[in-house]
This record gives sequence, structure tokens and C-alpha cells, in this order.
Amino acid sequence: MSVDIKPYLQYLEKEKRIPKDEACALIVEAIKSSVEKSVMAGQNVEVTADPATGKLEAHVLYSVTDSVSDPLREINPVAAGLLQAGAAVGDQVRKPINVADLGRIAAKTTQQLLNQRFRKIEKDQVFQEYKDKVGDIVTGTVRRTERGNVIVELGTAEAVLTHKERCHGDEFRTGDRIRCLLLEIREDPQRGREFVLSRANDGFVRRLLELEVAEIADKTVTIAKMARDPGYRTKIAVDSSDPKVDPVGACVGARGARVRNIVKELGGEKIDIIRYHKEPLKLLEEAIRPARPRNVRIDERNRSIHFEVDEEDMRIAIGSKGRNARLTSKLMGWGLNIAKATHAPESVEAQLGEKATRMAEQLGLPFDLVAKFVQLGLTELSVAANVTAEELQDTGIPADEVQTFLAAVAKAAKA
Repeated sequence: MSVDIKPYLQYLEKEKRIPKDEACALIVEAIKSSVEKSVMAGQNVEVTADPATGKLEAHVLYSVTDSVSDPLREINPVAAGLLQAGAAVGDQVRKPINVADLGRIAAKTTQQLLNQRFRKIEKDQVFQEYKDKVGDIVTGTVRRTERGNVIVELGTAEAVLTHKERCHGDEFRTGDRIRCLLLEIREDPQRGREFVLSRANDGFVRRLLELEVAEIADKTVTIAKMARDPGYRTKIAVDSSDPKVDPVGACVGARGARVRNIVKELGGEKIDIIRYHKEPLKLLEEAIRPARPRNVRIDERNRSIHFEVDEEDMRIAIGSKGRNARLTSKLMGWGLNIAKATHAPESVEAQLGEKATRMAEQLGLPFDLVAKFVQLGLTELSVAANVTAEELQDTGIPADEVQTFLAAVAKAAKA
């Protein structure tokens, strides 16, 4: 007697995404295995099913013999003739089984086997769906918290965000939508396949930048170096393959819109974006701005840099709990030894020279040109911005140099 399993096959194909032929083979295998291990133990059972029609049939197979020694597998010619006309010794005959009468034990065993097989298929399907997303950002819904770990539903997969992979200050409630980096798909001997998420990994910030900044996505701007203290601060050194593209400006965005979106996603974590330089000293100057390194000594053998900063810049250079200095060191890959400058320049000339150097950097003009105006007392941009060309006519400085200086001052004042 046959049984119609077509509706079940349709359900598995639609809801579980298991093809009919594959589901049919699994059902056949499960029924055969459960029946042979329970109600028909010791017998040779044959189960067949047609994926197209959904028709399922089961038979017990017997070998026809004159001398029956195993009644569970052998049958005499007389009894065989009742099952199959003309059956002779050496033939194999089939006795139909009413699948519906196999019993509660066989049905339960079959269901357990099918559930195990289908769960494995579903897990394999989920793995295939997400294996290429490792290292990418995924969005999910917080379902629950277990022993400090946040369980996140990604849709077809369930993932875990451990306490270690969370940022300082991350707090989530059931139902919250969160974005994370799919860090890895881990094979656990006891718990099976485990999807591991992270918000503390450097790659999370990197991918956020790639999604937010088109110039990074198209490789015009590259992230050369990165150092992160999750939840507190991240330092990023960026470079550009196109001299017309300002890498820092591209990442920051108009009025800081791009970096602001990333800071919001990270719960207020500070993001420092600087221009990358291969030369350690230039990279150091960028990384600790607005503090200025003085008396720099580079030990290339031990990859360490010793420098001093003014007393008022000491707090900036080191940062809260030493975080700025530590991240700068990690970003550069050099050890840093920071000391407080012990004395100011000894002479007025030295002081003026220092101010001329600083102003020349601000204006982008040669030191010798700027020094002429600093000698006149124009030691700060705020002072120089209020001076006119007429007031500098009798100073002995050529008119073209005056115009160059005042134009640079005006441009810097507007920036």
C-alpha cells in the first residue's frame, strides 16, 4: 500500500529550501533505517518514493529457497508463489508493507532521524549563505543574553557577540537592531558551527569607512595604518593615490558628516583621521597634533623615538590614561618616549625664529619670507590679519612679498 508524501515534499522545498529529490531520498533512508532497527529488525526492507508524484511504497524482500533457515529473510516456493506468480528458487520476492501500520516506535524513530538530517541540511545552507560574508558587516536583531554573551538573529542564522568582542559602553536590549562584523564561523566540537560577531575588532571600523567613504571603496583613498582602543578612540592614517584627492577630507566628509555617522555607530568613540607619511617624524607630527614634538631623537635600531613637548602640550600628547601616546605608538609601530621640554628658547632671536617657523608652516610660505614680518611684530595670525598693505609700505619689504604674505594670511584666517 502506497502513501502520498507530496504535500510534505512541497513543504520542505518551499519552507526549508530542500529540493524534492533530496528530501525524498532522506525520507526513504530514514524510514528504512528506523524500520529495520525497530518493528522489522533483522528483515531486508526496501523503501521507494517518487519525487514527482510523492508516491511512497515499502516492501520486505525475501529470497526463495527450498530450505528456509532464516524466516525473516527467506521464504519457501509455495509461500513465494502467493506473493509473485511463478516465483522459483533463487528468485527474490517482495511483500508489500502498509507504511501506516509500521507502528508508533517506527514513526517516532523516523521523525527523529528526519529532524536530525533536515537540521544538518539547514545548517549547511546557512553556512553556504554566510561563508562569503566573513569579514563583512551584517545586521541582526538581539534575541537574548546568555552568560554575558549577546545572541543575535541574523535572519537564517543565530550568531553570538561575546563580551570580549563588544566595545566599552555597548549595551543592548532584546529587540535592538545592531550592526557587527562577522568575525568568523567557528567549528565547535560540542556546540557545532558557531557564528562569531565583533564590534571591537579593527576590521569593524575599516568596513564602516569603506561603506561610508566612496573614495575608499574605489581604492582612491587607502587606509594605511590603524590603531584602536574599542569604545574610546581610533587613530587612522590614510593615503591617496590621486594627488587631487585629500584623503583626510574625503574620510571626514562635508562638515564632518561621514566621520560623524561612524562615530554615532560606535557609540561616541573618537575617530582621529590623519594623513599617512612614510617618514616616522612626519607621521609623528601628524599623529600628536596640535602638540609639537621638539628635540626629536630617533633610534632606528630599537625602533624608538624620544622627543619633548611643551608643558601645555604634554596632556594632549599623552592623552587620557596615556591613550593617545599608546595609540600613536601602535599606529606607527615605534616605541615612544615623551618628556616635558625643560626650558624655553634662550634668546629673543630664537623665540622669534620659532614663531616664524610655526607661522611659515601655517601659511605655507618660505621661512625667510615670513621671518621678515615676524621681526615687525606680526607673530600671530590674528595680529597679521588686521594689517593692511599701506601700513607695511615703509618697512623696506618689497611690495610683491607684502601682497604674498597678506594673501596667505587672509586665506589661513578663512580656513
